[in-house]
Amino acid sequence: MVARVTTVAFQGIDVVDVDVQVHIGGGLPAFAVVGLPDKTVAEARERVRAALAALGLAMPPKRITVNLSPADLMKEGSHYDLPIALGLLAAMGVIESEALTGYMALGELALDGKLTPVAGALAAAIGANQRGRGLICPAACGGEAAFAGAEVLAPESLLALLNHFKGAQVLTPPTPKMETSTAAIPDLRDIKGQETAKRALEVAAAGAHHLLMIGPPGAGKSMLAQRLPGILPPLEPAEALEVSMIHSVAGLLLDGGLSRQRPFRSPHHSASMPALIGGGVRAKPGEISLAHLGVLFLDELPEFARAALEALRQPLESGRAVVARANAHITYPARVQLAAAMNPCRCGYLDDPAQACGRAPKCAAEYQSKISGPLFDRIDLHVDVPAVTAADLALPPPAESSADIAVRVAKARRIQTERVRHLAEDRRPRTNAELDGELLEELAAPEPAGRKLLTEAAERLRLSARGYHRVLRVARTLADLEGATTVARLHVAEALSYRRLALPR
Repeated sequence: MVARVTTVAFQGIDVVDVDVQVHIGGGLPAFAVVGLPDKTVAEARERVRAALAALGLAMPPKRITVNLSPADLMKEGSHYDLPIALGLLAAMGVIESEALTGYMALGELALDGKLTPVAGALAAAIGANQRGRGLICPAACGGEAAFAGAEVLAPESLLALLNHFKGAQVLTPPTPKMETSTAAIPDLRDIKGQETAKRALEVAAAGAHHLLMIGPPGAGKSMLAQRLPGILPPLEPAEALEVSMIHSVAGLLLDGGLSRQRPFRSPHHSASMPALIGGGVRAKPGEISLAHLGVLFLDELPEFARAALEALRQPLESGRAVVARANAHITYPARVQLAAAMNPCRCGYLDDPAQACGRAPKCAAEYQSKISGPLFDRIDLHVDVPAVTAADLALPPPAESSADIAVRVAKARRIQTERVRHLAEDRRPRTNAELDGELLEELAAPEPAGRKLLTEAAERLRLSARGYHRVLRVARTLADLEGATTVARLHVAEALSYRRLALPR
């Protein structure tokens, strides 16, 4: 007799059906798992054996073969424990095979028979719902799986699941769970001075534009970037589900709950290219995908490895991170808002007359050479952040808080959403930063005076086609912040003021 249980393998945020086939036959006692299992899956034999022993069940003294089909697909992760155990129990006649037919199962078994959480429950639940199946997962994963709309069984232990199938106990369906974050987001009222940088931060938040802040050490660049999430609008329900699927596959959902707060990722400058873009042995999502629909903050930008920075160019343009390996070719969503900060040179005091750089201009040229022209051209806003004076520090806190700015940002985002609501969903840009092609020309076309200024500036400054279009997008955002229906000359002028051709030398 062969018992079958359906589970999943993960390819990015997509799931592939895996048929767990369990056969108990004659021969010398053995327990073999075949079908390209990795070390974690192979070790499931001992966890399943101990979990069944905790229930008072002994393994039959026969040859047990577990096949994970398709056999040419690599199986990774501890979530195969539960389907293997259920298949074995069905083959032993402890539970009816028909009871498992309409379900997918995943979960890790503790040695005492408890079910411990695993990564990817939300993605598995969405896949199960699309296939018209239910999902069996650990209780700790039930809150996230319940958002998919499928029937979910979320037992605390293998014993509770057996009692449910035998009719001795009824498992209560889990309720969708939202993450309750208690971490306070820093407020812009903490920053004195830097009014130009604050204005640029508001513009960046309103249109989801990339931002680069350049200034000496201690000017407040990192403080400004850390306060960017506080002025961004919360995720829409569909966006929260999209972001949470990536975090679920990466095993980063806290307590199995979804969050509507936009992600903010700030990797250290020692991060490798796979850490930023994604990859590794299991082709996991990188920082740029974990920051999807949120902020990726790169502090000390020139200190990152040049190869890692250059690898950001394609995802920043396309909104997708493609991880191509010999055994995997996976695409992760990666539509992020890049915020970066850097010093003008290694010592940081290139333009300071009191602490003049002793190796200028060579120090600046060497330090800035890691930021290539194509990467620099992809950043919409280039902002100087000068050192804060003692007079600024002596001033009282600013009257305007992050909440005040967030109201204006949310209003501008609503204007952008309403303007494209008539478009099909797959062609609908979320923000001005995503406007492109004919849609950009239609929605961001400036008035004649603004068009003339932009044309003259593009010729004089030798703007690239990308730079020209990014100025248009920023100008459209500036108009939205004012509630203007058309892009005026003043908006184009301010957008040009944020555009640099090169770093300061």
